[in-house]
Amino acid sequence: MIYADNAATTKMSQAAIDKMISLNNEVWGNPSSLYGFGQKAKEILEEARKDVADVIGAEPREILFTSGGSEADNQAIRSAAELGRKNGRMHIISSAFEHHAVLHTLQRLEKEGFEVTLLDVHENGLIIPEEVEAAIRDDTCLVTIMFANNEIGTIQPIREIGAICHKHNVIFHTDAVQAIAHIPVNVIDDNIDMLSASAHKFHGPKGVGFLYAKKTIRLTNLIEGGAQERGKRAGTENVPGIAAMATALKEANEKREENAKHLTAMRDKLIAGLSAIPHSALNGDAVKRLPGNVNFCFEGIEGESLLLLLDDKGIAASSGSACTSGSLDPSHVLLAIGRVHDVAHGSLRLSIGEDTTDEDVNYMIQSVKEVVEYLRGFSPIWRDLQAGKKEYIL
Repeated sequence: MIYADNAATTKMSQAAIDKMISLNNEVWGNPSSLYGFGQKAKEILEEARKDVADVIGAEPREILFTSGGSEADNQAIRSAAELGRKNGRMHIISSAFEHHAVLHTLQRLEKEGFEVTLLDVHENGLIIPEEVEAAIRDDTCLVTIMFANNEIGTIQPIREIGAICHKHNVIFHTDAVQAIAHIPVNVIDDNIDMLSASAHKFHGPKGVGFLYAKKTIRLTNLIEGGAQERGKRAGTENVPGIAAMATALKEANEKREENAKHLTAMRDKLIAGLSAIPHSALNGDAVKRLPGNVNFCFEGIEGESLLLLLDDKGIAASSGSACTSGSLDPSHVLLAIGRVHDVAHGSLRLSIGEDTTDEDVNYMIQSVKEVVEYLRGFSPIWRDLQAGKKEYIL
């Protein structure tokens, strides 16, 4: 089986697994307790906080542990919104192809009286910093733009956008769930005020993540009930999961450059091979994208059928975000970059991992070619295209 859906989730590293097992067996105290068992757990918790902070250039007290990226997105956006409301600034800027954890939170805020501007995403899947600046108003309280897109893998000009936000005294948040440990991320250098991350995207456990919030930002609580996480996130901390996340993050970050070199070579070979399929198109910029992300549209087919037949061939892939895999609607990300509905339905995302081999890539290219040809063989849309009843789009 070839696993090519690492953007949905990654396999836990052995080091992270070992850390979780050992702590569950040996350090099971409540970190809020004053006795020795609890204080040992507290010590491990704070060590993990420092390890996470070090990777992104933050201070330990600026790291808040969460259940994952969605919770971190929600808390960051709501916190900035509440600060804005207090200062009479109720305008938020984002983009049309954010993760739904961001978009749905913004929709809720609109119902509460906030005005949201969603910037257009260009065909190459990139946000233009000058367009961010043009959208900023006197009442703008937040700009939230993802670091790297979860479907098409395009890497945004975060440092430039952050600098613009600081110039205008606007809080800048980035959903960095897909970026952390895969490309360089430094909250100081990149002018980031708040950042969301999730452990299972870099070989850590599911259900664990973190929010970075600059120490000058007052967070709004999503969960009430206790004084954990400096009173900003109630609930007994998942010490084994958090420590495993820190272990996975350190390990992935140490191997980041080596892994990126390997993944980029495999990615570019995949892109070249799939580009040879007639009436296909790469989604997003060919260079400014995550090292392991390949996303294509194939005209005349349905993505769901493509995935099922690739699964029969031993390839695990996706047509977009795992969070919306049950939806029959075309990807909002592909629509945002200008793909029409018929083409967007025929999408494929291959997100490869560090263990992907040259042989795996060759097999994926050949398999996709065979399945696309097979599906087009009985597609009425494809017959109409070939007969000239419809015009090709790709």
